[in-house]
Amino acid sequence: MVKQSDRAPLLDWEEIPPPDPNQAAQQQQQQQPPPREGVAPKSSQPAGRHAPTGTAARTGWSTAATTITCSPTSGGKAAVVSGNGSPGRPWTEPLGTYRHVPFPGLSARDQWEEKDQIVAVFVVTFDTRSGNMVEWCLPHDINLDGVEFKSIASGSHRITSDFIYFRKGCYFGLACFANMPVESELERGARMKSVGILSPSYTLLYRYMHFLENQVRLQLKCPGQYSPLEAFYEDKKAVLPPTANGLVTACPTWSVSTINRCMHPEMKITHPAGCMSQFIQFFGEQIMVLWKFALLRKRILIFSPPPIGVVCYRVYCCCCLANVSLPGIGVSVPELRPFFYVNIADITALETELSYVACTTEKIFEDKKELYDVYIDNQNVKTHRSHLQPLLRLNAADKEKYRKLSEQRQMLLYSQEVDGDCTSNEEDLFILFFMELNNRIFQTLSDVAGSTDPTLTAEHVRAMGLDPQGDRSFLVDLLDVYGIDITLAIDSLCCT
Repeated sequence: MVKQSDRAPLLDWEEIPPPDPNQAAQQQQQQQPPPREGVAPKSSQPAGRHAPTGTAARTGWSTAATTITCSPTSGGKAAVVSGNGSPGRPWTEPLGTYRHVPFPGLSARDQWEEKDQIVAVFVVTFDTRSGNMVEWCLPHDINLDGVEFKSIASGSHRITSDFIYFRKGCYFGLACFANMPVESELERGARMKSVGILSPSYTLLYRYMHFLENQVRLQLKCPGQYSPLEAFYEDKKAVLPPTANGLVTACPTWSVSTINRCMHPEMKITHPAGCMSQFIQFFGEQIMVLWKFALLRKRILIFSPPPIGVVCYRVYCCCCLANVSLPGIGVSVPELRPFFYVNIADITALETELSYVACTTEKIFEDKKELYDVYIDNQNVKTHRSHLQPLLRLNAADKEKYRKLSEQRQMLLYSQEVDGDCTSNEEDLFILFFMELNNRIFQTLSDVAGSTDPTLTAEHVRAMGLDPQGDRSFLVDLLDVYGIDITLAIDSLCCT
């Protein structure tokens, strides 16, 4: 059996050998824009790190300890070394500056609609007297109510670093958190801050994670140095349509169907490589249970203590389970919306949602059963809805589908290791496996519904890769949710 570590791509920086020095120097001369006036040049990517052709650069938050030195008066240099003494992600660069750097390795198709759409940048701090509060932001008049609680997850005082995806109204956010011990009675021995951004879409947020990581370290060591954040905002800010009085209040229209219209190229650059692989290994066969709940557009809430960043990736992976590329399918059903991290401030918003996937660090949510249909604690998937209880049991067809997925995954890993095949990756495999599974189910249902005898037989069910008996309640719910008018006839038992 071929095994491949999932830790490096997802949780740690992966050092990729740099290309030929002469070629790299030539590309830098062609692509590097002139530095901003009064702003020293700084790369938004660590030295020696390049995106592989056709896929995005891998990003994540290192769990290793880091050492930083900074001089508030000189701008200083930050030397970051992985805690295990290995090369990790070493670099020495000016800390406190920002300049735009193009992202190599992505084709024009991969960047089909990749426009800078940052609508806000902010710094959140924990004050021992006032609690979480927004310390600084651009633009100054933007409404950031609640962001201070989304950017520093409940329970974060127990960890040293984290990253958090979240939603703020119609915007998506990414914030990087860090906790540093200080010799200060006023701060009670610890300084905690988070630096984040807001965008109309989550698909490009991860690209700025490294910059945000650097900035939160800078804010901890040298509080109040906002010039790199100002330069970043000026370079990346979105141009949104103004209202009649000149103020931007309207949010751009967003929907899953809009984002997914060029789904496959985009999915490859949405999140760091490795999150799908770790998702599969974490849940194992339980993925087939989550798949059914996702396809039924249920409200799914994932609990985990901090750090919450990797759990945000599980939210994204859950949403990918329900992808369908057949035209017209799912138009009338609620969108499966990724809420990412939520806390008690989001209760009112969640009360009105018909379908979502979210994660939280607050155990109190488990008692608020009216807010969710499915609750996940570690690998334990449960539901308080009696009609959904049968879906928690794995049947023979579920185990066979997972066996096929695992088999395909091992074949892919083998071809990558032995043959050096880099044309496919686990993310492609994972997304296409469930998309083709969903397409086969809905194509069969559509064919039966359009036939002269709209009756779904056991043969039809087996052809869809389902169990005629074990998946009966799942099919009943599926027909009801998607409004498909056919008769389900299995072993002389029928219902409409």
